[in-house]
Amino acid sequence: MNAALGLGTYRVRAVSEAARTALLAGTPWIDTAPNYAHGRAHRELAAVLPEYPGVRVATKTGFDPQGRHSIAPEFVRSQTEQTLADLGQADLVFVHNPERSSYDRGQLHRNVLGAFAVLEEFAHAGRIGGYGVATWSGFTSRAFTVAELVALARAAAGSQSHRLTGVQMPVSLVMAESLTQALDGDGPLVHAREAGITTFASAPLHGGELPALMTPELVNLIQPGSNPYAAAFHLVGACPALDVVLTSTSSRAHWDDATTALARPIPEDRLRKVLDVLSAG
Repeated sequence: MNAALGLGTYRVRAVSEAARTALLAGTPWIDTAPNYAHGRAHRELAAVLPEYPGVRVATKTGFDPQGRHSIAPEFVRSQTEQTLADLGQADLVFVHNPERSSYDRGQLHRNVLGAFAVLEEFAHAGRIGGYGVATWSGFTSRAFTVAELVALARAAAGSQSHRLTGVQMPVSLVMAESLTQALDGDGPLVHAREAGITTFASAPLHGGELPALMTPELVNLIQPGSNPYAAAFHLVGACPALDVVLTSTSSRAHWDDATTALARPIPEDRLRKVLDVLSAG
């Protein structure tokens, strides 16, 4: 099954406008955070979401609007309470870049356990649908593995039954390690899928920088006759074990281009050839 296209609101200026574009196009997921849009994202989304009751919303805990980071239990609890008050729903709450909480691996895992314990309480009470980890470098830096996150979730729940339901990580030509691993049946995306965890790809355009870095030759290698924007989605859509690809756009034309490209992922052998060419320099 092809990955679905979800709206990521990290670099969106007009969140409500982007949300309406994505929702009218039928997106199943909107991804946001309390610190996005200078702290306005939740309030802007809250004005739109009641019109689309079927959409699922993923948000985060970890950063405040001033950019300060904490995953301490009291902060996670307070921020999640505020999220529910502002946003009205949270189908998934990601612990946001937990690798920033400590350079000591043991302490980091204790910090994650504390955050998970709070979110287990919210999920057990039916106030959130589940929780997860949204990371930029946690998997590539080996700060944690999916198996370790599952073990921490079980410890937080006090049983084998836990509510760790999502992981989010960057997947693109710029940050291709998880993609390469998934092609070989390994890595966090595959391990998450095997554990029944929904997988999200963030930054498929690497913050909008990737299309400008792609030469015509590379675009043609990925998808003959395509353009850099669409080619990036043709490629990411071919990544195994990927459920949702997040993109930030307010343009219906860009949204439709990305949707079409995800529905036509390139063949695995071509993806391997692209990655081999890039790795060769």
